Amino acid sequence: MTQWQRPVVGFEYRAQTLSVSKDWQQEKLAACGIDAAVFRQDVDPAFFIGLAIDAGIQSGISAQGNVNMVQRLTLHRRVVLGEELRVHGRIVAVDAVPRGERISSEVWFEDSAGKPVISANRTSLRPDPNRVGVRGAGERAAPVFDEHTLREALAEYALTPQCVRDYSMEGNSIHYDEAAAVAAGFPAPLIGGGMGVHYLTAQIWRHGRPEKLDMELYFRRPIFWNESLSVVCAGKASDPSGWLALGLMKAHKIATEARINQLIYATPGEDAGHSSIRQQ
Repeated sequence: MTQWQRPVVGFEYRAQTLSVSKDWQQEKLAACGIDAAVFRQDVDPAFFIGLAIDAGIQSGISAQGNVNMVQRLTLHRRVVLGEELRVHGRIVAVDAVPRGERISSEVWFEDSAGKPVISANRTSLRPDPNRVGVRGAGERAAPVFDEHTLREALAEYALTPQCVRDYSMEGNSIHYDEAAAVAAGFPAPLIGGGMGVHYLTAQIWRHGRPEKLDMELYFRRPIFWNESLSVVCAGKASDPSGWLALGLMKAHKIATEARINQLIYATPGEDAGHSSIRQQ
């Protein structure tokens, strides 16, 4: 049995070694309805959102009932399938809010030379089970998409309970168990934030192989396991170099949005895809 620890500022995760295999990536992306071939031999960086959460679980920080609010995902360089990485992490803030606690963590993945290749910093809500239905989870960042943002549709997806179950990993049953979701105050299980991000990264990789990528992700509304999604961009669909943001929409409302701070593709000599740059 895991000895759960109360999250406190300064708590250090236990360093671990991990890798993402080709078969596992194919299985999980297939559950999302995404063809893994779009990533070639690269690891989809969206997986590191869940792997960062799992690093906390393995160190004694429970994820049960937690809801992802804000995620910074930074790809310092591409990660290849099967590459061994070392994960490190720590809790940097714990703030009381009406619904429970708002937890901020820093997690990073290093290669064999000790150089960081992925950073996956996160702010999540740790709900108090005695405050189900209470509103208020702290200050919300300003919207990335607003009513004036040009939106172009890139793809459409329809979720099913089975595909969400097939994708979900142990650790937070609100993503795959109806009773747990209802007890937490939701009408049905909701997808994990990382699952939704796969739909955004798949669009980025369809245009080439990024050398660097930095996104700030905001999870505005829950996405339930029987809903349909549209992937949209702020900019022209055919020109990722001009994308300011990507988003997931449901019922004509933004559910997840990603501000793109940096997107640098490989040059034509390094990759079969075209080269484009988006950098702030």
